Amino acid sequence: MNILGILGSPRIGGNSDVLLSQALAGAKDAGADSVEKIILDRKHISGCKDCKKCKKTGICAVKDDMQEVQKKILDAYAVIHSCPVYFWSMTAQMKAYLDRWCVFFDEEWRWQKIYYPKMRAKRIGLITVCGEPNVQTADPIVHSFKSTADLTKLTWLGAVMASATNKGDITNNEAAIKEAFELGRKAATP
Repeated sequence: MNILGILGSPRIGGNSDVLLSQALAGAKDAGADSVEKIILDRKHISGCKDCKKCKKTGICAVKDDMQEVQKKILDAYAVIHSCPVYFWSMTAQMKAYLDRWCVFFDEEWRWQKIYYPKMRAKRIGLITVCGEPNVQTADPIVHSFKSTADLTKLTWLGAVMASATNKGDITNNEAAIKEAFELGRKAATP
């Protein structure tokens, strides 16, 4: 069983990265065969062009690193996303990545037949970190991912929502560290 972590933060070693690492450690602890972290900021992923070519073919017309990421999503048992809040929303890196999920769907927003067997009931989870005490600031990000799960019948594992400002501050939040670890365990537990 492979568990994939997607980091939407450009700040390596930052709070979102720390929590994602904890989630992947939890997945490994629960018996995952392998865990992998993809750092979106180190990938070249353009935004969706809305050309609709993928709706007919299941293949994106934009040629960049998303094709590699797409294969890893298809092969993963679960995908855990981690993203900080930037101006009350997700980072540009995460938004470009999520928009490119269009390739998985046909014109009626159903799974493409070629992807359905691997995407059906795939597990998806989310970690958010915001710089203010009210973690509900991340609600728009949670809404995007939970709505994607609801629309597509993915298995929603839940969201870990935490607050931290300076790089590394999250290490002082034992509850968030534990929640992220448990999210990873949940992702890897059949």
